[in-house]
Amino acid sequence: MQAATSTRGVFPMIPKAPASTVRAPRSRPQVHAAWRLTIAMSCLVGALAPAPALSSHTSGTPERSAMPPTDSARAHVEADGVVLEAIFVREGAALRVDYRLRNTGTQALVVFDRGDRHAVLTRRQKTGDVGVPRLETRDGDRAVLSHVARALPTPTPTVPPTPLARRVHPGEQVDASFAFANWLDAPAQVQWCIGVAVADDARLSSPDATGAVEVWQADFGYADDQQVLCTPWFDMARGTFER
Repeated sequence: MQAATSTRGVFPMIPKAPASTVRAPRSRPQVHAAWRLTIAMSCLVGALAPAPALSSHTSGTPERSAMPPTDSARAHVEADGVVLEAIFVREGAALRVDYRLRNTGTQALVVFDRGDRHAVLTRRQKTGDVGVPRLETRDGDRAVLSHVARALPTPTPTVPPTPLARRVHPGEQVDASFAFANWLDAPAQVQWCIGVAVADDARLSSPDATGAVEVWQADFGYADDQQVLCTPWFDMARGTFER
C-alpha cells in the first residue's frame, strides 16, 4: 500500500578509429592537444544534452494511491453521525469506487455494503466481501449503484436475501473498495448510494467472522430505518463529479 528507477544520463561515446586505419606517429605536443580537444568536446556534448527527467516509476506492482491527483474525482458526504468519502476511477468500461466511512457519532453503526445471505449461499459472493451493488437506470444514460438494506420480497423466497452488514464503532473509520462493469453500455453519469443505520442488537444476529470482515444478518426492517448517503453524479467521460 520497490526501488526507484535510476535517473542517470548516458554519456556520449567517443568513436574509435577502425582497426584497419593506419596513422602516422604523432609528436608529444600533438598528442596533448588532441587529448585536450577530446575532453573539451565531451564536456560540450554533455552540457548540450537534455537533463534526464526525475522518474517516479517503481519496479514491481504499483500501489493504488490513497487519494486521486485532484479533488474533482472525490466526493464528500456528511449525514447524522457519519461521514463518507468516495473516490471514483474509471477503468475502461468499468468503474472502481474506493471509499472511507467514518462514524462521527456516539452510537455504533451498521453499514449495508456486504450483500445478502442469499448471494453468499449461492456463492455469488464470499462472506465478508463487499457485495455486488444494485444497478438502476435513470433517464437512459444515467445509472445508480447502491449498497442498501432491502425489504423482504413478496412472495417470500425459500432462501430470503437477508441483508448483511458490518459494524462501525464510534470514532472508527473503515475503508473498502469495489469495481462494477456489469452494464450493457457504460452510462454517461453514475451515482453511488450506501445505507447506514444505528446498530440494534435486537435486530442483528448470527455474526460471522470467517471472511474479510465480521458481518451480521440484519432485520429486513432496516430497509425503512436506514440513512442513505449518495454521492453527486460522476461524469464518466470527464472523470469528475458534478458540483
